[in-house]
Amino acid sequence: MRLHLVDATFELFRAYYSRPTEHGPDGRPVNAVRGLIESMLSLLREPDVTHIGAATDHVIESWRNDVYPTYKSSVGVDPALLGQFDDAERALRSLGITTWAMVEDEADDALATAVVRFGGDPRVEQVVICSVDKDLAQCVDGERVVLRDRIRQITYDEGGVIAKFGVPPKAIPDYLALVGDSADGFPGLPGWGSKSAAAVLARFGQIEAIPGSAAEWHLPVRNAARLASTLREQRADALLYRRLATLNRDAEISCDLDSLAWGGVRREEFLALCAELGLERLSERVHRWSRSV
Repeated sequence: MRLHLVDATFELFRAYYSRPTEHGPDGRPVNAVRGLIESMLSLLREPDVTHIGAATDHVIESWRNDVYPTYKSSVGVDPALLGQFDDAERALRSLGITTWAMVEDEADDALATAVVRFGGDPRVEQVVICSVDKDLAQCVDGERVVLRDRIRQITYDEGGVIAKFGVPPKAIPDYLALVGDSADGFPGLPGWGSKSAAAVLARFGQIEAIPGSAAEWHLPVRNAARLASTLREQRADALLYRRLATLNRDAEISCDLDSLAWGGVRREEFLALCAELGLERLSERVHRWSRSV
């Protein structure tokens, strides 16, 4: 079997910003929820989707905000989008998808935990992480755990991650620590870009192993002396950023592999939610209803 793991927070954000404003009968915004449901119904139609789980950032803030106060938060996020998270989680569950609504950890941590927890099961031939989040590239393992960009229809195995970032999956947190991640709100080190970080990490593997003197790098890296100086002065910052970028693979998620088997859309629950949100036409897109009560 293939286990599909969905970054539902990304799906919700993408749907919100790619669709026109829409409101339900009671005036609440529903465009992101509609887009999420449509995306998931499309995914569930794919013949290899037999086991599936999804994760959301039920609370945008996480333990990382305690470690680094300027880490990404709900500040600045459109209230009309934030207000759709509860309905989105209800929608996912009504679709029959096991859903982890994260509070202390992030959605990415839940997906990383699921990879560890279920990826080694001999019944699982492949884990497909449905996301475009760079953080999740660290979970890729050979061809057994892959990252799938459903928008561009590109799947990244370990070779694909190396081709895209210049470093293997295990070095992704170090890479992000050096170049920064604007989506997560940490800047990286001044002057360090994707090419320099990839070249240096491809040789030394991790931040701690990078020599303090550029003369020891033996690499044709532009402005190597300046980059080495910056790393010497700000190594502690780089290690902090790496901690932020490193996914927790022991987050609290409840379920076992069997409970991730998709048994169809829960008819009564789904129809009631669609009626509440004014999305009744979506029932026409359901190709399989659950037989369980």
